[in-house]
Amino acid sequence: MIFGFDKTTMITADQAMPGRPVALPVADTHVVLGTPLQGPWPEGTEVIYFGMGCFWGSERIFWQTPGVYSTAVGYMGGWTPNPTYEETCTAKTGHAETVQVVYDPAKVNVDTLLKAFWENHDPTTANRQGGDIGTQYRSAIFTTTPEQADAARASRDKYQEALSEQGYGTITTQIAPATEAGDGTFYYAEDYHQGYLHKNPGGYCNHGFCQASYA
Repeated sequence: MIFGFDKTTMITADQAMPGRPVALPVADTHVVLGTPLQGPWPEGTEVIYFGMGCFWGSERIFWQTPGVYSTAVGYMGGWTPNPTYEETCTAKTGHAETVQVVYDPAKVNVDTLLKAFWENHDPTTANRQGGDIGTQYRSAIFTTTPEQADAARASRDKYQEALSEQGYGTITTQIAPATEAGDGTFYYAEDYHQGYLHKNPGGYCNHGFCQASYA
């Protein structure tokens, strides 16, 4: 808790910090992939958003996935406009640390991305990943097409079976259309967070483990 505030309790829109009208500046180009960081995206690509704890390690998982065109880290699922990292860390913006994944479905299907999502974090610990505690670290999938939503729910059910067979807990992952996640906006995080583990190879990462796997 921070001064009596429980960071694992989701706030409501009327409790959110006020934020600001101007977006935080970021680079034009992805530091690893060399593709646009903010679009426009090529015709035929799709976008999906993943929250799986600290976004530094999450982003690296996806920029390393063949068929992914661009990634970016930001804040989504809350209500504070253009929040800073420090504000998000208070859990008083409602946002989750989120990775925007732009991919070419002709080169990588969404099931491959979902497999990477499930197997590289613990979706059974509500509002935390290891020692990272708070609603900003919640497990979440924000979809942009009905097909993505169907695939997300089907993969959740399949992974839950694998977890249950090995005696693990219940998945807590939030699955929602991106337009219904908080105010529906993905806010880019500060530029130093973008491609963080490429810029800081020895930086903090708590990803890369899994409780179970499925074919």
